[in-house]
Amino acid sequence: MFFIRIMNDMKMKKKLAITFISVAVLPLLLCGFFLTGKLREIVIKDTFMQVSANVERVQKRTEELIKVPLDISYRLTNDNRMKKVASQKYDNYVEVIKTYREYTDIRDYLQLYKEISGIRVYVANPGALNNWEFIQPDETIINQFWYKEALAEKGLAGWNLITDERKGAEYLSLIRAFSLDTLEPKGVLVINVDKQQLSSILDQESFPTLIVDNRNRIVASNEAGLFGKNLSDIHADETILSNQEGSYNTLVNGKASKVVIANLNPENSWNGLRIISIFSISEITRDANQVIRLGVVVITACLIFAVLLIYASASLLSRRLLRLSKHISKVGSGSLETFIHIDGKDEVGLLSKQFNALVRNVKHLIQEVKETNDQKNLIEQRQNEIRFKMLASQINPHFLFNSLESIRMEAHIRKQDDIAEAVWMLSKLLRSSLEADNRKISLREELERVRCYLDIQKFRYEDRLNYRLIVDPELEEMPVPPLIIQPLIENAIVHGLDNHAEGAVIDLEVKKVPGGVQVKASDNGAGFTADRLVKVREELAASAHNQEGQRIGLRNVNDRLVLLYGPSSALIIESKPGNGACITFFIPGGEPK
Repeated sequence: MFFIRIMNDMKMKKKLAITFISVAVLPLLLCGFFLTGKLREIVIKDTFMQVSANVERVQKRTEELIKVPLDISYRLTNDNRMKKVASQKYDNYVEVIKTYREYTDIRDYLQLYKEISGIRVYVANPGALNNWEFIQPDETIINQFWYKEALAEKGLAGWNLITDERKGAEYLSLIRAFSLDTLEPKGVLVINVDKQQLSSILDQESFPTLIVDNRNRIVASNEAGLFGKNLSDIHADETILSNQEGSYNTLVNGKASKVVIANLNPENSWNGLRIISIFSISEITRDANQVIRLGVVVITACLIFAVLLIYASASLLSRRLLRLSKHISKVGSGSLETFIHIDGKDEVGLLSKQFNALVRNVKHLIQEVKETNDQKNLIEQRQNEIRFKMLASQINPHFLFNSLESIRMEAHIRKQDDIAEAVWMLSKLLRSSLEADNRKISLREELERVRCYLDIQKFRYEDRLNYRLIVDPELEEMPVPPLIIQPLIENAIVHGLDNHAEGAVIDLEVKKVPGGVQVKASDNGAGFTADRLVKVREELAASAHNQEGQRIGLRNVNDRLVLLYGPSSALIIESKPGNGACITFFIPGGEPK
């Protein structure tokens, strides 16, 4: 419901744009993201399979390459002639040179096998010479790690990057100790693997590929300048330095990469080599990203064109609806002379035609209602004027009779001169009553009339009558109908004195209440019985011109209040036998005239 309310509150342009985006753009973007992810996944998977196959190929070719020096080492370490040349005692240098010259197997191996580039035999023989084939190990060589490991491994082959003293360069070399026929210490055979042959294995690889020994020294690489360096100086990632065979995700130079490692452990060797291939995910997905970017550009251009088209269509539709809305607003403000013309036979065009027909019908109906209301108002005005005059004519003679009778009785009984004052008050009261018409007077004038009436009655009843007027001074200029309060006071005196021998106290209170003014007249007389109170209320609820009764004053006041102010201003009578009566009515507004 909340979403529907928001959509209903939106402008037409926004609503069409959101609808287009929801049904076209969002599904397209979701499909694009999904297909992009799948494309990247496929590219990475294919590359991984390719790299794994390349590593496997490098592993096999390297294994084939190092088999040559491994076979030669078997032959030489089992060659008694080589052992004799290396370990026999020589009487002079001529004999040494002659023996070295006659033993040509090492030179033959070097000429025959391009996979190797050097063979050295280290044997401690004081009578021998160093001819770079047979070498007397000095203290420096003896303390080399590879020399010590070879002697410790007792005939197993080892593979490390070591320095060739003759050439002054490092080579991946096979190191192997062998036993001599004499009691002298063992000898160590070193065979260099040809660098060019080893490097040619990696030259065809499209991703960075390394061959490292067990000390993480790079013995071959298809990237220039890495040969001979320690792997920790280039890649400090522990995954590459320590992990064995397998594939791993890692960071290389701050880029997400994948590493494939394969172990190469030649037979009868105490150590081996590792082939490491590294590829950056961002590099292998570069082509895919270019395709994706091109697709994004094309899709974006299509979406922009579609959005512009939708916007143009929405603008055309909204402008037509806006014209219709403006004319509806004119009609709402009271202008019925408007006429709208919208081209087209669609729903908006049909709606405009229906709107014009509706305006014509409304205009006709308003004219008819106006004529009817004018006639009705004229009739009601005449009826109200007649009714007000009738009510006033009914009240004035009744009041005049009571007043004259009171003065007559007092003059007859007392024979006092102050009757003139009472007559003056009576004449004043009669004058104001006879001048009463339909116009409203101020509350002050109405209260003066009430005071005159009470003073005349007090002249009649003397100490048996007391009264209090409690009026908010701010309300004295409030307009009220004439003779609207006096009948209530007259009713209070009748029920407070005529039926109560001890006398009466009349209270009149006029005060502000929420929404208007409240007028309350009360007495401490005998009050109404329950049956009588019900009958009086029924008489007040009936129409004034349909009934006759003794309480014509109260009924007339009630009718006038209802006619002028509505049912909420009708008289409210509250009474209990022996506790007096209270009559209240309400005048809405209560603002001074």
